[in-house]
Amino acid sequence: MSFPRTLINLVGISTLVSDACLNLHEPPSTTGSRGARPHTWANAFAPVVAGTGAAAWSGNASIYRAMLAMVVAWALIVGVNYANDYSDGIRGTDDDRQGPQRLTGSGLAKPEHVKYSAFGAFALASVAGTLLSVMSSWWLIAVGALCILAAWFYTGGKHPYGYAGWGECAVFVFFGLVAVCGTEYTQAGRVTWVGVTCAVSIGCFSAAVNLANNLRDIPSDTDSGKRTLAVRLGDRGTRRLWLGWSPYPTSPHWCWRRSACRRSRHSPPFFSPGWPPARSCAGQPAPR
Repeated sequence: MSFPRTLINLVGISTLVSDACLNLHEPPSTTGSRGARPHTWANAFAPVVAGTGAAAWSGNASIYRAMLAMVVAWALIVGVNYANDYSDGIRGTDDDRQGPQRLTGSGLAKPEHVKYSAFGAFALASVAGTLLSVMSSWWLIAVGALCILAAWFYTGGKHPYGYAGWGECAVFVFFGLVAVCGTEYTQAGRVTWVGVTCAVSIGCFSAAVNLANNLRDIPSDTDSGKRTLAVRLGDRGTRRLWLGWSPYPTSPHWCWRRSACRRSRHSPPFFSPGWPPARSCAGQPAPR
């Protein structure tokens, strides 16, 4: 069996196991997907795409390692979604919320089944992450373990840091800096300024998404005692911070464009000096 097909089968098996663990009152594919929150998966895929692009910039991209990193990122975000559903549900935080319906809080699934689904996703992330570490650097196993701990204690444990206003900071670090730079490192063996720029960009975008969700939940979080960053800043302050973070995802474009005006050997093809906008930036007439 080919390597890509093996990864696809691992992801499929993990999804089926998560659905089976839930033992729900409605079709597994419907409620299982609700607990995994597919609308959040882009926040897991984007860092891997950006990190792979940074590795390609230095000529060291690897499709197989990128696919492993994609499985790790996907499993982690599914795991943190189930863990968040479980922890918020048993605390009563989701008893009266305005956003999408949650499994534990709404009673669609037993709390322990949602917890087992989170553990299953974390297990898949551990397996894929260990394989990726063996192919690159062993010390990345410790980084992966830290990621799993951060995912669980976001809303889990006796003192979840997500309830103290540190959620956006963690999202920036783990779905920005760690995910992008880690993906680049496993493929290129180093982290470049391109990777760091992309990491900051993706991190700000993911943090802004989390901030927007917490802005929506300010009333219910305030009533339940969940002191998120949005609750601390208030509606107006949260909106201003979101506007401050929003421009950062475009920063790699301007960095690469500026680089294309100065150098050509390592620039992406669409920002090379031969590209008409780059020629114009360099003060040269564009071809007609």
